[in-house]
Amino acid sequence: MTISQWFTIANVFVLPFWALMIILPQWDWTRRILTSYLPFVGLAIVYTSLFAVALTPESAKILANPTLADIAQLFGQEQIAAAAWVHFLVMDLFVGRWIYWEGQRTSIWTSHSLLLCLLVGPIGLLSHIMTAAISERFSSAETVAAEE
Repeated sequence: MTISQWFTIANVFVLPFWALMIILPQWDWTRRILTSYLPFVGLAIVYTSLFAVALTPESAKILANPTLADIAQLFGQEQIAAAAWVHFLVMDLFVGRWIYWEGQRTSIWTSHSLLLCLLVGPIGLLSHIMTAAISERFSSAETVAAEE
């Protein structure tokens, strides 16, 4: 298989997990599927394979002491870009799974944060942190009002 095919497979592979977390967060099968680390193992194996193909003495030297210009040049190579993209997919899905489970644990709405995490990872994480803080603030205010 070509690097382009692995890239496409990895992109398609993560979509059902995101769809379950965003569209069917309360479904029993969503919870069952998201207890597993197997999706991350599969993606990590793909990443490791792509990284091994992309790693050369030159790229290793750049990664050992990176500059922005060197990293930009590296990302212009198909093998490096594919490995980096799968890296993003793995980490974003891992963070998305954490957001999902935090939402399940605390009963906080997470669909908006998960969608943002899918599209622009760290912004989704920030969205969840802000949503949790706002929810906690309102929950605390309601508890105080109920006690009075």
